[in-house]
Amino acid sequence: MAGRFIVLEGLDGSGKSTQIARLAQSLRARGRRVHCTAEPTDSATGGLIRDTLRGNCRRSGAELGALFLTDRIAHNVNPVWGFQRLLKEDWDVICDRYYYSSFAYQGLSTDLEWVMDMNLKCPEIGKPDLCVFLDVDYKKCKERLDRDRASLEIFEQNPEQMNATRQLFFSVFQRLEGRENIQVVDANDTPDQVAAKIFALVEQL
Repeated sequence: MAGRFIVLEGLDGSGKSTQIARLAQSLRARGRRVHCTAEPTDSATGGLIRDTLRGNCRRSGAELGALFLTDRIAHNVNPVWGFQRLLKEDWDVICDRYYYSSFAYQGLSTDLEWVMDMNLKCPEIGKPDLCVFLDVDYKKCKERLDRDRASLEIFEQNPEQMNATRQLFFSVFQRLEGRENIQVVDANDTPDQVAAKIFALVEQL
């Protein structure tokens, strides 16, 4: 594929949206065509996921993990809005969350091996060229969420759960070492400093 597939991960409140916008601007300034996307998607399956995240419908960790898998497959290969088509047409794709989030979030409430296997072994799910994890202290993330959000999703309410999620992210990254290009960025710095770190990693692609 000619384009580059870049994923930004991190706890809610880590600054992903800000940094995705800055990275897209920097790449476009270099003459690259950039498509920004996110998971869950705006599809019907994504809507079911969002209902769960907002607390409108209770689902088990396994059910939510399976819904994310279904949404992710369509996100990759849907003939109209799937991003693999764009990669082949030389677009860079920047995604807010990917299967690493499924590992860290659903891995806390169901079998982690199962969640990892069904994503990593799915033939229609592509592997990112780069995953950047924005590492921010979970207490700072919680403070930002409480300050900036009118309502909190189910994974944004409990600081202890946020800390456990962060720890599982790092456990997963260790397991994927040597298999995937995962880079951890200290995102406690200013937005400009964080953006510079991320762009330096992307330039290496």
